[in-house]
Parts: sequence; structure tokens; C-alpha cells
Amino acid sequence: MTLRSDLASRLNDALPQTQCTRCGFPDCLAYAHAMAAGEADCNQCPPGGAEGVARLSALTGRPALALNPANGAEGPRGMAVIDEDWCIGCTLCIAVCPTDAIMGSNKRMHTVIEAYCTGCELCLPVCPVDCIQMENASGERTGWAAWSAEAASIARNRYQFRSYKQRRDAGEAAKSLEKKAEMKLADLPA
Repeated sequence: MTLRSDLASRLNDALPQTQCTRCGFPDCLAYAHAMAAGEADCNQCPPGGAEGVARLSALTGRPALALNPANGAEGPRGMAVIDEDWCIGCTLCIAVCPTDAIMGSNKRMHTVIEAYCTGCELCLPVCPVDCIQMENASGERTGWAAWSAEAASIARNRYQFRSYKQRRDAGEAAKSLEKKAEMKLADLPA
């Protein structure tokens, strides 16, 4: 393992694993790699808050800056709640949830599994009927005080498994399409 990848791993461990993309990167690991490469500052993670900035700064040896307001503000940990009376079962929220915290099926009501919701808010903009609201899940606590290492670990494991499933499904779909194309090409003279 190189020094940069070791640093990226330690930085990733210091992130809350909400996978919210507010840092400007597609996930916490990508942000950690960018910090390790010197391509991103340590103050771009609103869910980590000021304590998170201090943790990341200590690992990189860079000064602890104030949280960048362009990435959002530190606040209490949120949790998505679906108004089940308004949910139309479009599955758009399921498709964007990084930890598979939303259950439901096409044209059926959806619900959030509270223990797995990271409060990333990625489900809010995709809902066509605005039936998803964020509720305060941590009271007055913000940043790392609103989160725990155990919750971060669970979120990371769920995100990694979801990412694996997506890659596997995409590979299987590509193989299926390739097989269909080969069958059509073989039957082209007919």
C-alpha cells in the first residue's frame, strides 16, 4: 500500500460515511482520495462538521479551516421520512439512496428504514411529488456529535454492498445484451 492510499484509507475512516456528495465528490472514499492527493481541502464535509474538519486536518497536517459554506452548513443529523399517503411508488428515491435505506416497489408505498438512513438528502430532489421530508434525528447535536463510529461503519458497509450489487447487475445486463447481439448476428443471413 502506498503512502497516499494509506492516508486516503485513514481519511475515509475519519469521514461520517453519509455518502451525501456535498463535498463535491461521488462518495466519501473519492473525497478521501482527493484530500490525500492534495486536490481537495479538509473542510468540505458538512455532516462531519467542525470536529470532522479538525480530524481530517490532523491526519493531513494541514491547518483546520472553517467549514466551506459552498458545501453546506453543519447541522443536526437528518433522517428521511416518507409521507406514505402521498407516495406514488415511482422508485426514484430507492435508486439514489446510497445505503438502501428505502424499501418499496414500483407503484407501491415506500418507507425508510430509520437505522440505515444517513440523512444524505439525495432522495429529496428526485421525488416528483415531494412526499419526502427530513426530520431531525439528533436533537441539538451536530457534526460528529450527531453521528457515531458504529453508524459510520454500518453506512460504509451498506454503501459498499450496494455499489457491489450495482456493478454486478450492470455486468450481467451487459453480458445479456452481448449474448442477444451475438444471437442476432448469427441469425443475420436468415
